[in-house]
This record gives sequence, C-alpha cells and structure tokens, in this order.
Amino acid sequence: MRTPTIQRISGVLAALALAIAAPAALPSAASPASADSARATVQPLERAHAHNDYEHERPLLDALDHGFTSVEADVWLVDGQLFIGHDGPDPSRTLASTYLDPLQQRFRENGGAIYPGWRDSLRLLIDVKSEATSTWPVIERELARYPELFSVARAGRLHERAVTAVISGNRDLAAMQAAAVRRSFYDGRLSDLESGLPAGLMPLVSDNWTKHFTWLGVGPMPEAERAKLHQIVQRAHAAGYDVRFWATPDVAGPARDAVWSELVAADVDALNTDDLAGLQSFLLANDPQEAPAAA
Repeated sequence: MRTPTIQRISGVLAALALAIAAPAALPSAASPASADSARATVQPLERAHAHNDYEHERPLLDALDHGFTSVEADVWLVDGQLFIGHDGPDPSRTLASTYLDPLQQRFRENGGAIYPGWRDSLRLLIDVKSEATSTWPVIERELARYPELFSVARAGRLHERAVTAVISGNRDLAAMQAAAVRRSFYDGRLSDLESGLPAGLMPLVSDNWTKHFTWLGVGPMPEAERAKLHQIVQRAHAAGYDVRFWATPDVAGPARDAVWSELVAADVDALNTDDLAGLQSFLLANDPQEAPAAA
C-alpha cells in the first residue's frame, strides 16, 4: 500500500476515527476467509499460459484468479535491476515486485503451493529482452533469494518446487549448460527437438505457429498440417519436453476455438492467450483433462 501524501493524512485520520466509532461499518472479519474460499474454488488449468501477462490490470493475480498455471513476463536489465515491459522497461515495475514477491506470498499462504492442494509447478516464463549474457546471471541471483519457491538443478539433478522459471527470448545456452547450480531452465525451439538436450535443462519447446503452419482456424485444418502437429508433439513428449506455440489466433470467435481445439486434440501443453477468461471457459468446456473436474 502506498504511503498517504501530507494532503491526505487528515482525511485518513478522520476515516480511522469514524471506523473506531462505528466498528460495524468495517469489512467483515470473514473477508480473508472468503478470499481463501474463492481461491480454493479456482481450478488450475494445466494448459493455460498467460502471454504478456504483465499487461493485465493485475499482473500474475488476474491469471491466478482464472486458474492459469503458466505466465509470461518480458524482462529488461537496466543498471543491475530487472524491469518488466514489452517495448521497453517500465521503471515502476520490477520482476521481484510484480512476480517473485507475490508468488512467495501465495506460496506461504497456501502451505507451500500456488493453488491450494495443487502440487504441480507453475511455469514462470521469463522472456529476456535485454542482452542474454549479462541478464541471465542477474535473473539467477534474483531467483536465489527464494530458495524454497523455485525449482533448481544442482549437479545434474532436478529438484522441482512450486514455481519453475524458464528463460525465453535472449538466452545464453552455454552459460546455462555450464552452471553447477541453476534456478532457471531453457526454452527451446522446434529446431532443438533433435538436439538431445535433457529435459532437466530444456523442459519446454516454443515456436511461432505461423512459421510452421498456414492454417489459422478458417475451414478444416489440412490433414498434412494436423499430422505434422501431432508428430511434433509426439517427438517432444518422447524427449520429455512440453510444447507451446505463440502467434496463434487470439481474437474471440470460431477461428480461435478451432485452433485451440486442434491444439488440445494434439496434446499441446500450453495454449497461449491474452484473453484469460476466454481460455479458462474454453478449457473447462473442451479439455478432457479439465472438463471432468469441472463437472
């Protein structure tokens, strides 16, 4: 909460006096419990990825309110600080204040989980916009401040925790491979499917949909492209990688629903969207992984 300005202090004191005189006007003491109850009813959606999550009114929190299990933040290194922003750094928002601290609070409130009773790991996709070699060590130092929260690879062994940080955008693969202790993981591309990189280093493979497919949801999906999609997912899963595509249609309507339906049918692991409510509704109604739990 921001500290009141001098001009507002008298108003705040007056409000406090009124509250003391009339305690019945205060919010119910059950409000925190009500918030916890509402949180407990949110179903975590295994395929839901919040693209450009930081552009929502309440970064991270809006995604969690809709059951998302993967969120994306663009990060810039400026004078040793990690700032959030798409076209440039926003000096009012850091990676820690916007994501890491709220995730730590959520983790503690839920007894060591991001969602109550959910023991999988939320993916924090950190899309590096600044230069890779200088930015990655700073990200690692930030993540190290939350040792109980983030998954870690130590001496080649993976220790999965409540949040797994994955580095996308500008990436320093050589430095990540050489690190004896690593708290973030590599987001590969389809060209990496045959690289032999272990899933403990590269748990995710992401790519631009339009570079590999011409179909954008209008009319039936060409059989050759459907077969290609299924083959990509099967190869990735055989190596232990999750799959995500960006630049899929994201305007509400039949075309988007058609593409999302094909992605679910192919068992793509993360569906990319800026429409939190739209994807939540779609997955609850159409994803076999989610629909039975929602019923």
